[in-house]
Amino acid sequence: MVSRREKFEARQYMVNPYFEFHHYYDEEPLSVPLHQHTFYELYFFISGNVSYHIEGKDYHLEPGDILITDDMDIHGPVIMPGLPYERIVIWLSPEFFDALEPLGTPFRDFFIKTASRDYRLIRPDPLTSRRLMDLCGQISDFKHDQAFGGQALYGASLIELLAYLGRAVQETPDLAMPDVTEDERINHVLDYINAHLTEDLTLKEISEAFYISDKYLCRRFRKYTGLSVYRYITKKRLITARNMIRDGVPVLTACMDSGFNDYSNFLKVFKREFGHLPSLLKEKGFE
Repeated sequence: MVSRREKFEARQYMVNPYFEFHHYYDEEPLSVPLHQHTFYELYFFISGNVSYHIEGKDYHLEPGDILITDDMDIHGPVIMPGLPYERIVIWLSPEFFDALEPLGTPFRDFFIKTASRDYRLIRPDPLTSRRLMDLCGQISDFKHDQAFGGQALYGASLIELLAYLGRAVQETPDLAMPDVTEDERINHVLDYINAHLTEDLTLKEISEAFYISDKYLCRRFRKYTGLSVYRYITKKRLITARNMIRDGVPVLTACMDSGFNDYSNFLKVFKREFGHLPSLLKEKGFE
């Protein structure tokens, strides 16, 4: 695959309103904090010594692995030294999928399907992996093509990639994988929290629901999510509110419907998390 490699950019928001393609290559390990997006992300792992954390699971990556995350997933890599870290990242906005609807193929569905599965990792067979990586190379070739039709071919190549990736998702069983580190009880705790985000959630209530001590829950929860229980609940409520506001819900309604009871406190923690007030959300490129 011939592709133009870039050095990592720390920004976690989109400049292009529809999609972005980045082929990153870094010789030295990076420190990338846990984060989340208002858009969808495809991550193609090429090389490195990397474990990727997504919603309570650590994925120990092999070349050719693909991670699929949506606009609710808290995620981030843990990058160890020893090998250059190379990957392809594709960002896709909700508006991009809306624009594709007339084509008659529900491309957003495989993100929804993956989000509903136990695992965000796709490990295609060698033939499928080769095809997908060749298509990534093709997208990269057209990214900077300013000749007639170059940008149209850029978008068309991406759509072709999504079609074949959607097939790969359909063919991948949702089974436990040997390269995933997880704790079944913490998985159930995460499901419980996400199902009760709009309610008053306390550490004591969650501990009692699962018949475990507060200290044990805190220790195991931080080990598998990278966050405290309180911090995870707050981040998920903020993500929920942000997505609601992005979709046109009034700020006060989004505040109350995402589990916050104090509007002024909501504005304060929202600005701390995203760097701006909710009213400026769309002006900031949904980030």
